[in-house]
Amino acid sequence: MGSGSRYQLTPDRPPADQLLLDVRKERIEQILALRTRTVTVVLDRLEDGFNMAAVLRTCEGMGVQEVQVVVNPEVPFVPHPKVTQGCEKWLDVHLYESFAACREHLKSRGFEILASAAQPDGRSLFSLRFDRKLALVFGNERFGVSPEALAGSDGVFWIPMRGFTQSLNVSAAVAACLVRAMSWREEHLGGRGDLTRSETEALRLRFQMLSVKQRERLYRTKRSTLKGAR
Repeated sequence: MGSGSRYQLTPDRPPADQLLLDVRKERIEQILALRTRTVTVVLDRLEDGFNMAAVLRTCEGMGVQEVQVVVNPEVPFVPHPKVTQGCEKWLDVHLYESFAACREHLKSRGFEILASAAQPDGRSLFSLRFDRKLALVFGNERFGVSPEALAGSDGVFWIPMRGFTQSLNVSAAVAACLVRAMSWREEHLGGRGDLTRSETEALRLRFQMLSVKQRERLYRTKRSTLKGAR
């Protein structure tokens, strides 16, 4: 599921940047400078549309460009639109029919995969480094991370808790982890993003087109909002 519709320029249509105010173009540049593809979130068989939506909104707001989704075979991945408020269009959301397919995709790109689970051998969130390709896996609201995901991950991490409550709602857990990740990157890397030049150029064009109010009329949709499951 690759969120964010892709649009195609045609000879008789003006480039999107000519239709935007300077303040909007400046905002796009600010966001591009902070965007990351080296930190990603993996959602393992979620059930609740509100949680799905809340996670997407958090990821986009924290500058995470990609979200990986292992689809629950019993519940379609349909984030609640009143929660997302359209944020999904700015993201790349990839759907997978199994964790094995998700793992193959991430490992082929050099990601370390860590599953969120309260286990004795787990690492504290506060001990993790966020200067490399890292995928954080979050599990089902009722059952947690699946056995398949646990077995296929490179390790386990947990969020330190200081009360009687020993777990967080999945959307709250993602938010806590991404705030930690971005604060770590701010402290150690200066808070900058990590897009390549080609990634920046591609996203710039996409974000500019998505910022045009009449984009559906001006530009032909090149692909659907979401990428099909692998």
